[in-house]
Amino acid sequence: MSTPQPVQPRPRAGVQISADEVLTGEAVALDVQPIGVVLRAAGALIDLLVHVLVYVGFIWAANELLRVGVIPDEAVRIASIVLLVIVFVALPVTVETASRGRSLGKLAVGGRIVRSDGGAIGFRHAFIRGILGVLEIVMTFGSLALIVGMFTPRAQRLGDLPAGTYSERTRTPKLPLPQPGMPLEMYEWAAIADVARVPDRIGRRLNQFAAGSSAMFAPARARAAADLVAELAPFVSPMPHAHPETIVMAVAAARRDRELRSLTLERDRVAQLTR
Repeated sequence: MSTPQPVQPRPRAGVQISADEVLTGEAVALDVQPIGVVLRAAGALIDLLVHVLVYVGFIWAANELLRVGVIPDEAVRIASIVLLVIVFVALPVTVETASRGRSLGKLAVGGRIVRSDGGAIGFRHAFIRGILGVLEIVMTFGSLALIVGMFTPRAQRLGDLPAGTYSERTRTPKLPLPQPGMPLEMYEWAAIADVARVPDRIGRRLNQFAAGSSAMFAPARARAAADLVAELAPFVSPMPHAHPETIVMAVAAARRDRELRSLTLERDRVAQLTR
């Protein structure tokens, strides 16, 4: 009598998370975009210039008080060291903590410092970034931060790595407006229409007209539609008897439907081959 073989457990398929994805505590990957190295460098340069101007302003005020004899010379030397710590460490930490990761430079480039899970930063994160920022931004003129940012997935600088933070993009591009569909009076024509491959130059003009015709003046819109119909005539069969603007809208919708069907069929064929 044969001994039954133990059943080996089937390996579970793991969820693949790429290095630049943000995973929340509920294991949900967020669709966020980190700021690139160039924009981060531009924002850091703006912040550094602001800090330098603030420091120079304080030193100028202290020298003026020294000149009129209000404060002694030793006090100016001590104040210059204290101001260095305040302007280049305490001020950035306070600003990032109070504004939840914002600063003047980050506002200018459309960024915000967040935790690795996408949440708002606190004092601990800002303090670590501020302390290391003296080394990688002030003392090395940003070269160390630039080098580290070029080799990290989210363009993180040295202070971001132990703090567990990165710069998130807050200015996302607007979604394109929905394109107009097939005109109601052209459905019967669309069922038998044959729209051949339109040259790219005409296709771009066709898409631009379909997307922005509502913002054009009526005479200019009518002329543009008539010109497009004349150029589309060799590629459309049968050419419908309708207003030029209606014809252009119908041809644009027919081309979109054809491309959608082509992409759908290609996706289905790939799915069948990979089963």
